[in-house]
Amino acid sequence: MPALSDLSVGQEIGSTSIDVSRADLVRYAGASGDFNPIHWNDRFAEQVGLPGVIAHGMFTMGAAVQLVTDWAGNPAAVVDYQTRFTKPVVVENLDAGGATLEVAGVIGAVDEANSSVRVDLTVTAAGQKVLVKAQAVVRAW
Repeated sequence: MPALSDLSVGQEIGSTSIDVSRADLVRYAGASGDFNPIHWNDRFAEQVGLPGVIAHGMFTMGAAVQLVTDWAGNPAAVVDYQTRFTKPVVVENLDAGGATLEVAGVIGAVDEANSSVRVDLTVTAAGQKVLVKAQAVVRAW
């Protein structure tokens, strides 16, 4: 992370594209214990009104904040992170290419008194915002 004095509101920290596959969802399910069939079974997902298999919300949230931890250079520097989920991330089957998350970050606030910045993330999939008010507070080390 650059020195706090070198950061200003509106400054971009970068952007990234994250490819998400069904295999990623299976691995996440194993790690989290969330084996809800909406994350792996097309027929079930559609029966409950979803457009298809969707990524776990916490998977999406965690994947998005990677931009911030990479920028900060230390995952422990992220002292707060929150968001609202607005749209599901539909993950097509392997032949259809899965899904891609587009993540961009900008400095939303600089708090010199607490030696921290707030990074605001824009997270989209298939052209739609999937997270809103995605904000990470990063403490300068």
